[in-house]
Amino acid sequence: MRDLSELREEIDQIDRKLVELYQARMQITSEVAAYKIAHERPVFDRDREISKLETLSAYGSTPFHKQGIRELFEQIMSISRKRQYQLLNESGRGEQMDYTQIAAHDYQGARIVYQGMEGAYAQQALQEYFGEYAGNSYHVETWRDAMEAIGNGEADYAVLPIENSSAGIISENYDLLTEYDNCIVGEQIIKVDHALLGLPGACLSDITDVYSHPQALMQCSRYLETNKKWERHSLKNTAVAARKVQEKADVHRAAIASGLTAEIYGLKVLDTAIQNNRTNATRFIIVAKGHVFTPDASKISLSFEVAHETGSLYHMLSHFIYNGLNLNHIESRPVQGKTWEYRFFVDFEGNLGDAAVLNALRGLKEEALCVQILGNY
Repeated sequence: MRDLSELREEIDQIDRKLVELYQARMQITSEVAAYKIAHERPVFDRDREISKLETLSAYGSTPFHKQGIRELFEQIMSISRKRQYQLLNESGRGEQMDYTQIAAHDYQGARIVYQGMEGAYAQQALQEYFGEYAGNSYHVETWRDAMEAIGNGEADYAVLPIENSSAGIISENYDLLTEYDNCIVGEQIIKVDHALLGLPGACLSDITDVYSHPQALMQCSRYLETNKKWERHSLKNTAVAARKVQEKADVHRAAIASGLTAEIYGLKVLDTAIQNNRTNATRFIIVAKGHVFTPDASKISLSFEVAHETGSLYHMLSHFIYNGLNLNHIESRPVQGKTWEYRFFVDFEGNLGDAAVLNALRGLKEEALCVQILGNY
């Protein structure tokens, strides 16, 4: 048996040769890119890559080696494509977008729509985000109605919840972002403190029925479990639940909503901070029709679909890795009409004016089935 140090020395020698060969291959990659730029050829040639991977893996002497060779060259080809995309952008044939950079958003006189009623958490998010420009706002019945209002020009901005720190994503609004050609221009995170609200003369011992939005019921599940006799009822939002309790004038009914909502609808706070997570927060997005971004925008949201095959998601995520972009959120949603196929939503740090971002987008658009930029804010 040979000594470990001897074996490691031999591996080091092989690795140095591999590095030399890798750099020689990448030099030829640059020449390939120059040819493709001159002849307006696409970087990604799926059929050639599949054929080459099959040929190379066949050289393996065992099933383990065959798979390892395939994985190795998938990485090498992926890195090669990233280099070609970089050269493509440097040549002036970079990614073209339908987004326009503006100096700043103008909120003066803006018409702002939110889903729910007066006192809803969306209204609170609206007031915190728009500040002195929040006065010209109104509410609609559904999130879809809010997106429609933006699309047909009835409103300039819509405020929609997208994620809660306890209950997770608002899946319907993720789907609406891909359905409508609107874009995210901002976000507002608000701390959510849920209270149990009843009629002025009610006591906790009177309650038999609790009303709220499904997300709020989920966020207060532990509290509700300690009162098993209470029947839970889902409504469109917390403010609607508060108004229902007010209108029914029944001491047996209570709503989960904010303390501010209690003041609006003349209700009594029966219990406070009943949510599971005391640091519970909801992220709201601000949506507009125009595809615009500002120089100081630092977060990009987009969605993409990939082929339903091994490694497809991994290769998409590599565009963020190789371009040094920090991916800070990823979700998936089923694609309508395609069983067990998914659309992925990602948030990452960057600006649509950055070269690294443009390079990543170029690669994604060439290799994914479809890509939709949802906003830069």
